[in-house]
Amino acid sequence: MAPDELRSTVEGVGERFNLGEYEIDAYLTVLEQGQLTASEIADRTDIPQPRVYDTVRSLSDRGLVELRESRPMKVVAIDPEEAFENVQQSLSEMIDELEARYTAPARDTEAVSLVKSRSTILRYLEEVIDAADYELSLSLTPDLLTRFEDELKAAVEAGVSVDLIVTPASEAPDPAEFDYREIATTARARRGITTPVIAVADGNYSIYATQDALRDDQDRYGVIFNRSALGFLVSGFFGTVLWTTAERTLGEDGSSRTYPRKYATIRRCVKDIMEAGGEFYATIEGRDVDVGGPCVVRGRILDVSFEVSEEVASLTLETEEGEEVTVGGRVAALEDVEAHEIHIGRNEPPTLEG
Repeated sequence: MAPDELRSTVEGVGERFNLGEYEIDAYLTVLEQGQLTASEIADRTDIPQPRVYDTVRSLSDRGLVELRESRPMKVVAIDPEEAFENVQQSLSEMIDELEARYTAPARDTEAVSLVKSRSTILRYLEEVIDAADYELSLSLTPDLLTRFEDELKAAVEAGVSVDLIVTPASEAPDPAEFDYREIATTARARRGITTPVIAVADGNYSIYATQDALRDDQDRYGVIFNRSALGFLVSGFFGTVLWTTAERTLGEDGSSRTYPRKYATIRRCVKDIMEAGGEFYATIEGRDVDVGGPCVVRGRILDVSFEVSEEVASLTLETEEGEEVTVGGRVAALEDVEAHEIHIGRNEPPTLEG
């Protein structure tokens, strides 16, 4: 589709959204760049500087862009397929063309992002679920459980270990009517509408949002952590505060686990080792607690420590040099090594990929 034809089509859709000339110019410009500041939009269009902020806020209200609360404020393009999902099928050709122009912004450039749009929070939740390679921690409402059921089934089928909390417990689907084993390794229910909505992929990429953020008539906010140095805070909160107080089990996969396996959280690792029994070996990628630098330790697991509360977990390795090394989770202080990635095998320490 030629540029003039695309603009004509967007103008037609603009009538559906009641978009003005400035809004159309700003929207197409942000799509082509992925994300821009207000000043950059003014430089690339004929929109007067005083009108830019009103223009992009109008686009945000219509769900076409996302505004990031930073200095300067950043205007981020939302995938057109999502932005126009309620438009008639006859406009699919236009959406395909806009998609071809869409440049996804790099999300790893910012450690933390604050978002205030329900649609954006839902989009990030889906991204985090899809991003998990081996471990996923989730706290979802029943409505969100239904919304992301297919994505969770796909994750389980791909071998991702999924810890799921459904809240409030009183509204969780009855296990007799809903097979939680299809969408989670272990699923629990937790009381209270104050329980936040959380998703953590591989102990790293994560999102934290209030349940109010998913209701149209409430103040909204969600926090996205793009780097493990901060994302582990959400993972730790999930494991020590939420998971340990989710007392009702909805479903659990009782099949035997295959090894080697990879873990982001030591709590989950130690629990699996204790349940499986027998001899295990480990390769730990982490940080030396005393020196502070990165390290890799390998050896046979001599012992594990796991409190009934599930709040404290650690393991002890006998290295190939015959030394005993204790391993803890993130921000470990009592152990020798803070584990970032834990590789567990049956007959020998697993070889690291790459």
